[in-house]
Amino acid sequence: MTTSRLGDYLRSRRARVTPSDVGLPLDGRRRVPGLRREEVALLARISVDYYLRLEQGRERRPSPQVLDALSEALLLDDDGRLHLYRVAGMTPPPRHAGGIERADPRLLALAESWDRTPALLLGRAYDVLAANALGRAVFPHLQPGTNLLLTMFLEPSVRSFHADWDAAAANAVAGFRFLEGARPNDPRIHEVLRTLSENSREFAGLWQRRDARGKSDAAKVLLHPEVGELTLRMQTFDVRSAPGQQLIVYHAQEGTRTAEALRLLGSLAATHPDRRDDAPRRIT
Repeated sequence: MTTSRLGDYLRSRRARVTPSDVGLPLDGRRRVPGLRREEVALLARISVDYYLRLEQGRERRPSPQVLDALSEALLLDDDGRLHLYRVAGMTPPPRHAGGIERADPRLLALAESWDRTPALLLGRAYDVLAANALGRAVFPHLQPGTNLLLTMFLEPSVRSFHADWDAAAANAVAGFRFLEGARPNDPRIHEVLRTLSENSREFAGLWQRRDARGKSDAAKVLLHPEVGELTLRMQTFDVRSAPGQQLIVYHAQEGTRTAEALRLLGSLAATHPDRRDDAPRRIT
């Protein structure tokens, strides 16, 4: 009998799912430890013959719709779904995301423990979902509930915050197109895109360039209204527990003026956590 990595994986997952796990009745003695092939085919809404060919390695290129149906039938989590796509030689499209995005409390607790490292948590459309205390102090215009891209183009005061606003804006738009390419049907991404296209000619011009690149290690020079110039390195981490979210972490070289400024901002934030003159708001 022929075999494949896909077939081996399907057999191993099928053996781990019981009929009661998926709401199927038990019908006497069973010769297999988990689901029968015909039960998986029924749950995935495909023919038994097609599923048999998948397990035997005679069919190696199922469609994304079939793989997602099998993921649901076999109760795979996000990592299991990703592995299923990989052994089928494919890259999974992101699961549909809708509604309100939330920050993982454990991730927030970790970020709050960084007293010298500003951090922002961005959603799938650059909504600022959370920031640690130092992040809120360094980026007073990016409080939780705002949107990074809308703020950059629709808040005039932000221009003076960046030493090179043009470069920062171009990088932000390229990152947003990169996100939009991964989630072309996301309603929140469409909402932000529509708002900017209607209200910012500069954004529209940059969007037409079709530059696309994800956030990566980079240096930023910021002109902070309280402590002056800050030179920060930026690192971006995908949040595995919430696909589409990104944790942006900034750091300064020890012994520099920026490192001293971050310590000052951290002290001020710890002493006066609610000292902002204006309440956070969301631009929509």
